[in-house]
Amino acid sequence: MSWMHTTFALILLPAIVVGLFRILRGPTAADRMVTAQLFGTCGVAILLLLSTGMGNPVLLDIALVFALLAALTTMTFIRRTWHGSGKKKHGYSIS
Repeated sequence: MSWMHTTFALILLPAIVVGLFRILRGPTAADRMVTAQLFGTCGVAILLLLSTGMGNPVLLDIALVFALLAALTTMTFIRRTWHGSGKKKHGYSIS
């Protein structure tokens, strides 16, 4: 395993630890959601670094699934929390 990949993966870990405090303190749900996206992004980056460093292509597949889940989570959050005016725009309903 390449020492450089491991070093960069370890550098990303404190971002996740700092994010834990933001989830606990976050005054709004949006702050918590942004932190969850930080977890997703850092998690995917760590998996990609470890996959390259260890030569394990299975970690690439896991990183892809995490990236797709992060995008799906964001879309679900927006659909559930966004309060539109309820008016139809361009012939279709937003809600």
